[in-house]
This record gives sequence, C-alpha cells and structure tokens, in this order.
Amino acid sequence: MTHLTARIAQELLSHEAVVREAYQDIVGIWTWGVGVTAASGHTICPRYVDRPQTMRWCLEMYLRLLRQVYAPAVLEAFAGMPLTENEFGAALSFHYNTGAIKSATWVEEWKCGEVDAARISFMNWRKPPQIIARREKERELFFENIWSSNGQVREYAVLKPSYQPDAQNPKFSNVFDLLEELIGA
Repeated sequence: MTHLTARIAQELLSHEAVVREAYQDIVGIWTWGVGVTAASGHTICPRYVDRPQTMRWCLEMYLRLLRQVYAPAVLEAFAGMPLTENEFGAALSFHYNTGAIKSATWVEEWKCGEVDAARISFMNWRKPPQIIARREKERELFFENIWSSNGQVREYAVLKPSYQPDAQNPKFSNVFDLLEELIGA
C-alpha cells in the first residue's frame, strides 16, 4: 500500500484536530487547519488570522500536504519494502507528528527484520508526555493492525485575544465521506 486512503487520513486526523482559523500553539507558532505551520511551506499568518475557513478547505490542504510532503518522505524511508495500509498509515501519522521518519531507528530495525526491537524503539518518541497515547496507537496500528479512529474528528474554535484553541469545548464531527470525496475513493 503506497497511496493515501480515506481510512489512513481519518486515522491520522483522529490524533490531531481541526482549527479553521489561525491560532498560536503552546510555544507561540502560528498554526492552522490540521496542525499546519509555515514549516510545511503553506503560509499561515496573516492568511488565516481572524479568517475561519471551511472544513473542505482545511481538509484539502491537509491532504495536499500528506500527498506532497509527508507521504513521499515515508515512501523514501521505506524504499524497497512493501507496506500494508496499516503500516503506511502508522508511519505517515508518526512522520506528520515528528517529521523524523528518516532518522527514526525503529524504521531501520523493522527494515532489517528486527521487529521486536523496532516495536520498542517506536516508543522512543515520547516527548512531550501528552504524545505517549498517540505513539502507542501508532505503534499498535503499525505492528498489530489495530485502528483506533472512531470516525470522530475534534474541531476547536479560537479564543480571542489569546489566539489559543478552545480546548475545553471541542465540537465533534464525522468527515469520512468528505475525505473519501476529496481523495477520490
């Protein structure tokens, strides 16, 4: 499996959230949509400050970044190794979160057939501590084919004047049909 599916996009999205307008993350970096920052190559500030976008646009940009930035790096890291849908999805989620698929030791261990060592090394990426549950779910997906998404995506509004996500009041929605439409499944 070397292509993006709605199931993979939904799984990764279940570890993230959607914020339709620009906000400042916990270290002050302007962020938008599905955790998109300027480091991805997409301009955030001032484009989305005080300018909420549609869910469709947020997901279109998310999928574009998955296809153009993150998936190619995952495929390069696993060059020559066939990946199942769950393996590709877990590796893609790991890379979307860490940006470190090419330097993660678990990748090389897995490619060398050292599956037990890879399973252990996968959990080396556990900072900040709030990320541990996500990492465990990605590990279960990669090694055990256990999908964790319940189909619900969290969406947060932006509080003003702090420009912080309103983490106390998430809205939940199911965007699987929209993901399928946008991916062309």
